[in-house]
Amino acid sequence: VSSGCRGAQGRFAYKLLHDLFANYSSALRPVEDTDRALNVTLQVTLAQIIDMDERNQVLTSYLWVRQTWLDAHLTWDKDEYGGIDSIRIPSSYVWRPDIILYNNADEHFGGSMETNVVLRSDGHIMWDSPAITKSSCKVDVSYFPFDGQRCRLTFGSWTYNGNQIDLRNQLDTGDLTDFVENVEWEVLGMPATRNVITYGCCSEPYPDVTYTLLLRRRASFYIFNLLLPCIMVSFLAPLGFYLPADSGEKVSLGVTVLLALTVFQLLVAESMPPSESVPLIGKYYIATMTMITASTALTIFIMNVHHCGPGARPVPPWARRLILHHMARLCCVYEVGESCKSPQRALGGRAAVGDAGAPGESPGEGQVGTEVRGCPWDHCLCHHDALLRNVGYIAGCFRRHRANQRRTGEWKKVAKVMDRFFMWVFFLMVFLMSVLVLGNAA
Repeated sequence: VSSGCRGAQGRFAYKLLHDLFANYSSALRPVEDTDRALNVTLQVTLAQIIDMDERNQVLTSYLWVRQTWLDAHLTWDKDEYGGIDSIRIPSSYVWRPDIILYNNADEHFGGSMETNVVLRSDGHIMWDSPAITKSSCKVDVSYFPFDGQRCRLTFGSWTYNGNQIDLRNQLDTGDLTDFVENVEWEVLGMPATRNVITYGCCSEPYPDVTYTLLLRRRASFYIFNLLLPCIMVSFLAPLGFYLPADSGEKVSLGVTVLLALTVFQLLVAESMPPSESVPLIGKYYIATMTMITASTALTIFIMNVHHCGPGARPVPPWARRLILHHMARLCCVYEVGESCKSPQRALGGRAAVGDAGAPGESPGEGQVGTEVRGCPWDHCLCHHDALLRNVGYIAGCFRRHRANQRRTGEWKKVAKVMDRFFMWVFFLMVFLMSVLVLGNAA
């Protein structure tokens, strides 16, 4: 009995299909009154975000598009056809609204898949079709990688105006129940709005439904692969001031850090659109590279001060007071036997004592004169003029050598104090820049 019923249902379905499309044309708008608009309801389900191309500003997404309308020419009495209430037929058999994505960016301009439609006895048609769309999206990378994007999907009829097709959205938001989570983007919402626009070409209004996709970037990947390495490399730049000047690696360290940041900058520039707005991480890179360039230039200047030879002028009094006294105590730079908490000995005091004598006067020469007046002429060697001149010459060379050593040591200490001072200044600058970047991101 059941097999016979199924056979009867099949015969009724064939008869229904034949009767419905005997005098039906899918080329005309299916309304009884041509002056009335046909209501078309649209509902979009976001299934997956396939790709977001920031450089070309194209969003590739997988959508399920549902369109419902009433076909006045495709109705039947279900009692006459064995109680058949709905049938599923190819969508090419019936009239379909030419709803397309206005901001389509696909070079092939592919439409929806040719799926079946569900036709009910009262003439309502429901057409569900999946589509992979490429839509243009204005990308703002000012806060990359802590940015959010607003991508619009605008659907509307291409040839029918608002007096012929009244397009409306079924819900106030897109359906996200079947959305597959994206590894890079987090979907915050998908509100839908209906707009009626009058274009310059035509006087009739054209309604459209716009779905605004609210996206927020998951920044963990970029933090661990772009931001943290940059911060760690940036903290290496001030350490170049801590390197001893005699090591010969101070300038090479700054240049190496600068090249490393240039590589990271190129990685960011390859994925960003060539726009006027510089991303936040790009601003951080540029500021850090500028700081490292300045530190390398200061390092070259300080090394020039460090390697002042014996022919250099003495340290000026203002530099002696400011750098060797105040800044040295502030940066805790002291010689062996000194402490940054103990008062420094008067710099140059020994130099004044040592240089007080006239050139050529040997230490203890006064004592020799005293002995000369008290010793016999025949038994004292001090009466030989040649020997006195040689001793005076040796003593003068020794004093000049000690003065040159003292002068060179003072310039080296000036360079060391400046190194320590700029090291802390640049450490503070790197810390402040990192805090500013994270603060702007928040």
